[in-house]
Amino acid sequence: MVLVSPVSLKEHVVTLSQAHYPRSYAHHDNLKRCAGYIRDHFEKAGAPVTTQFYTAGGMTYENVIGCFGPDEGERVIVGAHYDAAEDTPGADDNASAVAGLIELAYLLGKEKPKGHVELVAYSTEEPPFFGTDDMGSAHHAKGLHEMGVKMRLMIALECIGYFTDEPGSQAYPVPFLGLFYPDKGDYIGIVGRFFDRALVKTTERIMRAATDLPVESIHAPRFLPGIHLSDHRNYWQYGYRAIMITDTAFYRNAEYHRTGDTADRLDYVRMAKVVVGVYAVIRGFADSKMETRGLKCYFCCTSA
Repeated sequence: MVLVSPVSLKEHVVTLSQAHYPRSYAHHDNLKRCAGYIRDHFEKAGAPVTTQFYTAGGMTYENVIGCFGPDEGERVIVGAHYDAAEDTPGADDNASAVAGLIELAYLLGKEKPKGHVELVAYSTEEPPFFGTDDMGSAHHAKGLHEMGVKMRLMIALECIGYFTDEPGSQAYPVPFLGLFYPDKGDYIGIVGRFFDRALVKTTERIMRAATDLPVESIHAPRFLPGIHLSDHRNYWQYGYRAIMITDTAFYRNAEYHRTGDTADRLDYVRMAKVVVGVYAVIRGFADSKMETRGLKCYFCCTSA
């Protein structure tokens, strides 16, 4: 049985959102401390760790990369950004996902995957760099493409710790989606492009089998609001298969990008179940010999 400690997750979130607060693009010293914290845990988990330095807005930032399994072969990549918006604590956005990334490292360190798994903690996901080539994930994706790296799957973890059982607590980018999805924010979501249906559904099936946490998924055109709002977007442009796993952020959490996004508002028990589910997906794609070509987008990345 795979176990993830809610206590450990909370410790990571508290450290990132309080001890290293604030951590926006303008607070370089705190971002360096965050990177060091993540690096230390990756190394403690047994991963060879590298740092990708890059320049954005005239300043140097860093992506922290921990690898597990063999060096060769197609990669499974899981990423989460560790910067936060402006002067917000950023507990859910996105310390929750970074905490999950760290605990995934410990799980992978205990039982090495058969395929290459890369965990990446990005900087500069938030404004003013969001949607530009200066996102940390944009630099990472470009580097992989230039090296000719082949990938089985990329997962962006984006806000994975806020849950509520309150009826009417869950909103959607367009009202009609409420006819098909729950009205309360008690589930974790999987988001992909319209033509990535098989990939999204495979991920959903694996997560549902691994945990009793409700799992919902959507595969939709990129013009649907919210579909592209994280680091996975930067892998699409290079033809990589990429999805987002999220609690839906501002469609559920009223304190998104606000000072109220604090560690005490997160549900660490359900968050631990998310990590268990993501770990199952990683093992499913990294360890399996299943054919992945049928899971790819059949059209160029701009068509979906």
